[in-house]
Amino acid sequence: MAKRRSEMDPAYCWDLTDIFASEDAWEQALKDAAAKVAAIPALAGTLGASAEALKAGLDAVYGAARAAELVYIYASLNSAGDNGDARAQQMEARAMRLYVAFTTSASFLNPEILSIDAEKLAGWMETPELKGYRHILEDICRARAHTLSPDEERLLAMLGDAAQTPGSAFGMFEDVDMRFPDLSDGRPLSHALYGVYRTDADREIRREAMEKYYEEFNRCINTLAALYAGSVKLDCYFARAHRHESAIAAGLFGGNVPVALYENLIERVRAALPVLARYLKLRGKLMGIEELQFYDIYVPLVEDVDADMPYDAAQKLVLEAVAPLGAEYQALIRRAFDERWIDVYENQGKTTGAFSCGVYGVHPYVLLNHANKYDDAFTLAHELGHAMHSWFSSQAQDYANNDYSIFVAEVASTVNEVLLTRCLLAKETDAKRRAYILNHLLEGFRTTVFRQTQFAEFEKRAHEMYEAGEALTADSLNALYRELNERYYPVVASTALTDTEWSHVPHFYNAFYVYQYATGFCSAVAIADAILHRGGAEAYLRFLSTGGSMYPIDELKIAGVDLTTPEPIERAMKVFAETLDEFEGLMK
Repeated sequence: MAKRRSEMDPAYCWDLTDIFASEDAWEQALKDAAAKVAAIPALAGTLGASAEALKAGLDAVYGAARAAELVYIYASLNSAGDNGDARAQQMEARAMRLYVAFTTSASFLNPEILSIDAEKLAGWMETPELKGYRHILEDICRARAHTLSPDEERLLAMLGDAAQTPGSAFGMFEDVDMRFPDLSDGRPLSHALYGVYRTDADREIRREAMEKYYEEFNRCINTLAALYAGSVKLDCYFARAHRHESAIAAGLFGGNVPVALYENLIERVRAALPVLARYLKLRGKLMGIEELQFYDIYVPLVEDVDADMPYDAAQKLVLEAVAPLGAEYQALIRRAFDERWIDVYENQGKTTGAFSCGVYGVHPYVLLNHANKYDDAFTLAHELGHAMHSWFSSQAQDYANNDYSIFVAEVASTVNEVLLTRCLLAKETDAKRRAYILNHLLEGFRTTVFRQTQFAEFEKRAHEMYEAGEALTADSLNALYRELNERYYPVVASTALTDTEWSHVPHFYNAFYVYQYATGFCSAVAIADAILHRGGAEAYLRFLSTGGSMYPIDELKIAGVDLTTPEPIERAMKVFAETLDEFEGLMK
């Protein structure tokens, strides 16, 4: 049984006093932030007076945002350390209420800026006073054709809470109300345990776990179809209300990502599906299975290597892996280890999994649940990639421009994972260990590029179906998902139950998000290759420093990746094929 939070060694717990020295200091910061938020409505109607007035207004809004964000992060991290701590829950709820108050108070900002004469605003944007806000203002102006009157925007903003209902209802259904039957041997089944059972060496356990898990979703499939259809309808409604051509165009607009990039990803990944089929056929051969089922594709092809991974060993390995990024990068990671930026081990009530959280003006924090497993080294590398991205961005940019786009969020984390993989392969001579590492990379491609692209295609097609007047029902969504399963996994048997997998995916309630996992992974593979073979570390560190000061596609170009062309996806697919070649040779 995991220890209580109070029993944990502080040396392996993050030190949140770097944000606020005490809860009393947090309470005072909450009051100060509330005062800044309360002052925002008085700015309405003043922004168009002059460039100086616009700057003063933006300074006040972003100052309030920074203050509200800091008190929320502190409360949220406290809660993540022990979600059963009632005091931490209360703090987080109070901080969230303040943040909602901020977003409501600042809703006038964009419409009022756009009410300023376009020529006058363009002139102001060239003045030194507004230099720090130039990209933000350019982005607001880009949305001119899609921004409504202040009253209309306010009405849409008021609908925002209700519009979360489909996703919230799905979350409550999946996380709270769902109950799964035990397996026939008495073992319990849950969301987390299903992920464990589908990797079990016993095929009967895998089959039973998948069938019982999927059957619970299938039992309510019509309700789940109605929830997802409601989410799609709302996406399309907001797209039409803001005068976008389609839901996907609206979904990509925020990052200034062309629909053609999304379509190029699907096209290039589809072109590589024969290589994926070859990998899956090899899986069936190695497992001695004539007809693969979907419950067969998560089983490790190489048994766990005999490798303990204590935290100190994982630290040394990550430091060695990131050496190509230079001494400064390594020194920052040492600081993360030495200055308690990381919460390392599991305790009762702690948030599961792992994440990184940037804190502007302080430093990033990382949550782990290190269990001394081989894969924990990859998790450490991954989260530190996020942390270093946050660090370099916050050091180089002011607050308004420091937050990088979701589009590039998985790039830095995956670059570190690929560097770790290459570091291990460069020195590993044992065939079994080498095969294990290669299989880890192959599974990264399968689950992050191929699977997420399949999800992306499902989202695109589902929204297009509704926009074309086709009803989104359990039958129509199941039929669409079966078509995609048969395209992406032609050597794996589809069944009526696997047709329903779409109903399990929470990301679908945040439309046109998952494709970024695939583009991020492919970009990271290309960047890591450049760092190791073409001296691309300097360009990559410049990319990490751009924060949100540019559009994400342009930021990636700094690191040598142009996603408006097929080349990065094709290069990544080539790496997948080459990795499969070596893995196949070793497994012979």
